[in-house]
Amino acid sequence: MTDSVDRATLRQFLLGLAQGMNASAESVDRIRDIMTEVAAAYGGDDADFVVLPTIILIESGESEESRVAIRSATNASFRFDQIAALYELIAQAKTGSIPPLDGIRRLNEIGAMRPRLGWVTRTLGHAVLTTGLALLLAPTWQGVIVAFVLGAGIGLLKLVRSPTLQLIMPVAAAFVCATAVFLLAEVIEIGDPIRLLIAPLVTFLPGGVLTSATVELAAGQMISGASRLVYGFVQLALLAFGILAAGTVVGVDSSRYEPLDAGAPLPWWVAFIGILVFALGNYLHFSAPPSTFGWVLLALVVAYAGQWAGTEFVGTTVGGFVGAVAMTPVVLWIATLRHGAPSQLTFLPAFWLLVPGAAGLVGLTEAVATDGGLSDFTAALISVMSIALGVLIGTALYRVAHHGAEEIVQFAVALPAADDSSSAPTLWSRLTAPWRRGADR
Repeated sequence: MTDSVDRATLRQFLLGLAQGMNASAESVDRIRDIMTEVAAAYGGDDADFVVLPTIILIESGESEESRVAIRSATNASFRFDQIAALYELIAQAKTGSIPPLDGIRRLNEIGAMRPRLGWVTRTLGHAVLTTGLALLLAPTWQGVIVAFVLGAGIGLLKLVRSPTLQLIMPVAAAFVCATAVFLLAEVIEIGDPIRLLIAPLVTFLPGGVLTSATVELAAGQMISGASRLVYGFVQLALLAFGILAAGTVVGVDSSRYEPLDAGAPLPWWVAFIGILVFALGNYLHFSAPPSTFGWVLLALVVAYAGQWAGTEFVGTTVGGFVGAVAMTPVVLWIATLRHGAPSQLTFLPAFWLLVPGAAGLVGLTEAVATDGGLSDFTAALISVMSIALGVLIGTALYRVAHHGAEEIVQFAVALPAADDSSSAPTLWSRLTAPWRRGADR
């Protein structure tokens, strides 16, 4: 890209890609890496970027000819079908195979995409998603039915596109669900009311935001990480306020906010059905492409198995860490396959399954309403940190293994040509390079 018009078009294309990745809940350091790769594919090696959750800046050109493009990132959120389409476009942009002007048109089409499934199916999907998580949280059968009904109601509520309602949606949803659960708990055995509330409110929980914030802070992205962390806690506070307001209206005693044991918990094998139902709900509610269902289910199974193993053999706090370590390489591997799925599309359901935000909501509600809840909230924070650390370690392990496999293949190809001992140090250096790079990181 040599002339000013081409550079300006490229800048707008890069801004659109970054804005789309923000809407896909991608971390800012990953966005910057992708934008750098795309810019290089179009000859924009001189481009520099500043990426934040709410603003994006791109500078390109040299000395006096440099230009800066800026765009405010909206708080939009892409569905799974939009995420899949976006990352298909990114794959083309990384090779420079699509002109920037055509890329801009494609970005506009992705932003204006209508859901692949109708509103009835998507509402049913939210109810199914809620039911799957309720099965995993192991209340009673009565509680699962209540979760299905509440999930359908919240699914209908989310169809309303009023900007004013969107601002108060978390509080309104939490208040309505909590009121219904607290009233039904008087006459139906539903297990722990607070934990049951997590199921219909799961899509409002900022588990992914809190985990991304911790990952960004660990990666040195202090502004982005700190702002996401504050935003996540505000979301949790709004949900907790709705629950506490409902408890005040209904007249719930403070002891009712503490965890309760179900009289007749569901059998252990129900969890496997819950995972399948949860994956199906995500597929329907977010209009995911048909080819991605199996990959999402695989990521959920790996995350749940890792969390179960960590909880069973070490402790509850470590469960999320082990689940994240196990799930992350699988998710990244899926993203590299020709017919795989973008990592964000499989990460988000796994985040909700690990329920870092759910633990935070339970802890925050109990911290405000009871005397002993502060320790639970602290434990929830530790859980979020452990999941984020698991994502970091899982990512590092995948990169080391991925680069190691490439170097071993190159070593095997070069081995027949190594007919004298003088080349052994060079080959050994190539073989051990990925592990040395991993240690340097």
